[in-house]
Amino acid sequence: MANSFHRPLIAAAQEALLSIFRDGRQADKTIEYCFKRERKWGARDRRFFAQVVYDCTRWFRRLAWTLGQKDWGRQSGVMTGLTLENCQSIIRVYLALHLQEPLPDWLKPTPEELEKWRVRWGDREMPEAVKHSLPDWLEERCRAEIGEDWPKIADSLNQAAPAFLRINPLRGTREKVQQELSAEGIETTVVNDLPLALRLVERRNVFVTKSFQSGGFEMQDAGSQLIAPLLDPQPGERVIDACAGAGGKSLHIAALMRNQGRLISMDVHQGKLEELKRRSRRAGCDIIEVREISSSKVIKRLENGADRVLLDVPCSGSGVWRRNPDARWRMNQEELNRLKALQSDILQRYSKMVRPGGVLVYATCSLWPSENQKQIKGFLAASEGRFELVHEIHTSPLDGERDGFYAARLERKK
Repeated sequence: MANSFHRPLIAAAQEALLSIFRDGRQADKTIEYCFKRERKWGARDRRFFAQVVYDCTRWFRRLAWTLGQKDWGRQSGVMTGLTLENCQSIIRVYLALHLQEPLPDWLKPTPEELEKWRVRWGDREMPEAVKHSLPDWLEERCRAEIGEDWPKIADSLNQAAPAFLRINPLRGTREKVQQELSAEGIETTVVNDLPLALRLVERRNVFVTKSFQSGGFEMQDAGSQLIAPLLDPQPGERVIDACAGAGGKSLHIAALMRNQGRLISMDVHQGKLEELKRRSRRAGCDIIEVREISSSKVIKRLENGADRVLLDVPCSGSGVWRRNPDARWRMNQEELNRLKALQSDILQRYSKMVRPGGVLVYATCSLWPSENQKQIKGFLAASEGRFELVHEIHTSPLDGERDGFYAARLERKK
């Protein structure tokens, strides 16, 4: 990987970190923007760039601690005093401590610097929030929510996440997609307990493959692939995905319905629904009807109208910090309070769309009981017996494979 240490690539990584931590931009969007701008980069350079940006984002606070720095004027999730030179220092520490290849002279630390960094990085007196590379308040929150398992979960959340594909059965079989990808030099393994899942042996850009462009698969975490089967949508039913976003779970639901019936995918963001339309065309799915939730009337018109409703609600995202390491810096207590109130409101109002005898699934990508079991407990108490809890799913990054997800299947009594 030594060839990847050329100055323009490191400079681009510095700019990316500055955009993430000073300007508050999302890491994945920042990396995507850089790839579009630097079209001459090869696959090797892209992999190196993404690894450096994601890992420096993931370990930013601990790397800063290793340098003897604190927060560079952090206010409301952004670091107003951060500079390009600071970002280069972060990258130098990361490369020196975590990559095995020799660095060029312009990046290489002196022997004294390297020894100082090693001592600081492994300091046993380091505060837990620094060790886990989290804001202080968020470290305290996680410990309060999760309890004694938190240190192990924190370690797992600071590892790179494996990549999974979800096969689209409307376009072909898992075996067909696996063979097509292998022909393009991309190896995968089967996930035994998920009939539509493949795991990438090595991270690659699968979006340029013929199989993806023809609608053969989507990227979707293994834990996330458990949600639509819990809803158990059947061909011919009327199903609502009420917080659809760009539609990853909507596409999974449509596939399980064998593209028969009616699936209404709703969201408050019209732009995300436009993306769902494009993905639906690629997937060969024509049962999805998108609706923007522009007012409360949109929900009221659908009361008692759905056989099954999925509520994949906005949440802290604490279960997917492996994939979105920057999200921990954009979260604050005020935003968390807003999200919890929104979750409760969505449960109360959107559940009315389920017909008597129908199914409701509530889902988050959070590890926190306050967003999961406690929300369901509060909802059931307020529903006065109209709904009953049938089954719950918990996944954890502790197993090394899946992100942290929660889902509850409830049934409305007839």
